[in-house]
Amino acid sequence: MKLYHGGIQTVETPRIIRSEIGRDFGFAFYTTDIREQAERWAWRRCRAAQRNGLLSAQAVVSVFRFDDITARQELSFRDFPDVSMDWLDMVVACRSNPGYAHGFDVVTGKIANDNVGEMIAYVVADVMRKEDALERLRFQQINNQFAFCTEKALSYLTFESSCTVEKQP
Repeated sequence: MKLYHGGIQTVETPRIIRSEIGRDFGFAFYTTDIREQAERWAWRRCRAAQRNGLLSAQAVVSVFRFDDITARQELSFRDFPDVSMDWLDMVVACRSNPGYAHGFDVVTGKIANDNVGEMIAYVVADVMRKEDALERLRFQQINNQFAFCTEKALSYLTFESSCTVEKQP
């Protein structure tokens, strides 16, 4: 399976990112199976870097091969194929408590993009009930993400290539 990571530099050796609070599935190395989504992530990071003075920043997508079949035999997975109460509980726990540890090597599921993230912020702030948020989320087009949460999980990723994204998607 091919997975993509968007950023401002080539990532040949993935690492778990522990500095960003508010990640959907906790501290992890995040990828997607949707190339266009990785390109959007790369452009978003590039624009942020340029606003912060790194004018030479470029949007880069790193491509990985993931040995999904072997990994599923040897690692602990938590899959969220759709938006559900379990998915929402995990995202709320991870976004509201930086110390929360779910104990899975790999978590796959829907990404809480900007629109979704706003609803989750309302749930975290106790402004919106989880049930109401889920009802609204059922009408959103939500992309996929793969969070590699342990060093062992990262060993199943093999770097293949990278490319600069010339045009903003």
